[in-house]
Amino acid sequence: MPYYHKVSEVVKIEDFEALRILDKVLSVEDYRKAIKLSFHKSITFLSEIILGGAIKLRASDIHIEPKETDALLRVRIDGILQEVLAFPKSLYHSLVSRIKFLAKLKLNITDRPQDGRFTISFEGIEIEVRTSDIPAEYGETIVMRLLDPRSLLNLEELGLRKDLLEIFKREIRKPNGMIILTGPTGSGKTTTLYAILTELKSPEIKIITIEDPIEYHLEGVVQTQVDPKRGYDFANGLRAIVRQDPDVILVGEIRDLETAQIALQAALTGHLVLTTLHTNDSAGTVARLQALGEKPVNIAPALNMAVAQRLVRRVCKKCSKLKDPEEIELKKIKKVISDLPPSFPKPDLKNLKLKKPKGCKECNHTGYRGRIGIFEAFLVDEEIEQLILTSPPINVLRETAKKKGMVTLQQDGILKVLEKITTIEEVERITGPIEI
Repeated sequence: MPYYHKVSEVVKIEDFEALRILDKVLSVEDYRKAIKLSFHKSITFLSEIILGGAIKLRASDIHIEPKETDALLRVRIDGILQEVLAFPKSLYHSLVSRIKFLAKLKLNITDRPQDGRFTISFEGIEIEVRTSDIPAEYGETIVMRLLDPRSLLNLEELGLRKDLLEIFKREIRKPNGMIILTGPTGSGKTTTLYAILTELKSPEIKIITIEDPIEYHLEGVVQTQVDPKRGYDFANGLRAIVRQDPDVILVGEIRDLETAQIALQAALTGHLVLTTLHTNDSAGTVARLQALGEKPVNIAPALNMAVAQRLVRRVCKKCSKLKDPEEIELKKIKKVISDLPPSFPKPDLKNLKLKKPKGCKECNHTGYRGRIGIFEAFLVDEEIEQLILTSPPINVLRETAKKKGMVTLQQDGILKVLEKITTIEEVERITGPIEI
């Protein structure tokens, strides 16, 4: 039978002294000081400072890693891990026990992985904490993922270009077919999917999701979570969902042939199916579905749009400065935009200025604060559909999509450089070096 997501136990941060300390956490440096101040407090107090401080910094993950003589605390902010501090092994053992207790993990199991969760209530919001515990050389490594509902965005906030935003809004209103989002873990696929659901949800539309796990809760949407131990996997869940008369189905990820077949069939029989797939770019979508065992004759008529996305860091608005581009930067920009589709207007490079990161306390001296999406997408029209039926190589499908107007991930990144949102270095870090 279907397994529905259960709300985890809520742990409230409401100790007055803890709140007073956390109120001063505005940077990683402040976070480090706050934790040091808590070393001699109770382990409950220390855990609240670690969790609350990470939430204040909008960190996505907290890493606790044992070393030979101490333990290291790191946090991931804007996709980059930052080292906070090392702390004594004695505190580490107590902290691990506290976290395992909160996440309902077995305290006496230290030699195999465990997963759990709990919820932190802080500053008027509830943040679910997904906890992973694995054995390592010097103890247990804990990673806590912070699912902050404030990170949910609408379509306009994702970073879609105006032309691509209009395509998205048109495609998600179609009554049937499949939209596939691709990219590595942490590239923002879930955020985009939830932005689409937020745009679509209304009393007239039945939306059902099957996820692993449910990351955020949306009012007006039926959300279910896979539980393989009970026989409720993506394939079984999807079979049950199509019998619930949905208009829109979200499948968290296509991992196997059976799920792919059912999802494609649902897309062909009057449902709009939203899902994700792990590929390097949008053109790899068809090849990946074929690698799972699906036939082109089933893929071509069902697929409406394939999208690839990544996240790049935004230049800090407070400390960044406008400067003239260096000669090599100008060459890279010209190289990338020279290959833009013929139908895409070429940017004006006269009097070009670029934002340069500097680093301040507000951006934790990184020069960047926040992230934005870069995207590439192609639509399946009659020509692309006929091409898919021939099982084309990825590069052939990519070149065809570019001729029909697709802007690549790297090109979209450079366009955001020209908009003074990010930097060439950041685009190259995410999409690879620009060859000149």
